[in-house]
Amino acid sequence: MIPIKNKEGIAGMRDACRVAADVLAKMRALAAPGISTYDLDQEAKKLIEGYGARSACFNYRTSRGQRAYPAYTCISVNEEVVHGIGSIKRILRPGDIVSLDVVVEYRGWIGDNATTARIGATAPEVDRLLKITEAALYHGIECAKVGNRIGDISHAIQTFVEGNGFSVVRDMVGHGVGRSMHEEPQIPNFGRKGTGEKIRPGMTLAIEPMVNMGVHRIETLSDGWTIVAADRKPSAHFEHTVLTTETGPEILTIPTA
Repeated sequence: MIPIKNKEGIAGMRDACRVAADVLAKMRALAAPGISTYDLDQEAKKLIEGYGARSACFNYRTSRGQRAYPAYTCISVNEEVVHGIGSIKRILRPGDIVSLDVVVEYRGWIGDNATTARIGATAPEVDRLLKITEAALYHGIECAKVGNRIGDISHAIQTFVEGNGFSVVRDMVGHGVGRSMHEEPQIPNFGRKGTGEKIRPGMTLAIEPMVNMGVHRIETLSDGWTIVAADRKPSAHFEHTVLTTETGPEILTIPTA
């Protein structure tokens, strides 16, 4: 069942998403040459706690027996697609790209968003990867209209990305979000129009294209968490949490400043 948020739930989601967006914006401003991904994660931890929120990533497990996620945010560099773990040894350098994924729990509700940032000047094809991935996010959001189906979002993202010569990751998907980080429905970044669950008012959806420069295939590193492109070419990730309404999709993860 897809949870439908009532007035109280929508208000809670607005607050949680605002916190997540503010933390992400401040974290992105800190991402610069010379900072380690560990220090960047620790600064994000302080920001999250400063809002009276907690990281929904820290100690998260997807299944029984899995190693708990040890960081407060996901920081994925270059060929890392998602779930990168901050490391004191991983120093951001000019020409890198870094995907920052912030998920917070605030007063019982979850806010989830991500962006990929350039560290200094990057190669033209990398710039294009980021531009296309971010644009794909908004193509998907445009389709999150009441009466449409989830497959319409998926199809819009896939056709735009592949039409521009890149690959959508198929083994990782967007999802509903609310009281927990992962709710129904799953939102693949590929699919057919007119398929999947019908979109109704009051859904809160984390739409998040993950796009590889090369092949769509991915691998998991030995830490059990970090997902990388199988061909080790760059990958980008952009995400917003969206509320579905009778008047169209509303992006909730907008920073206040």
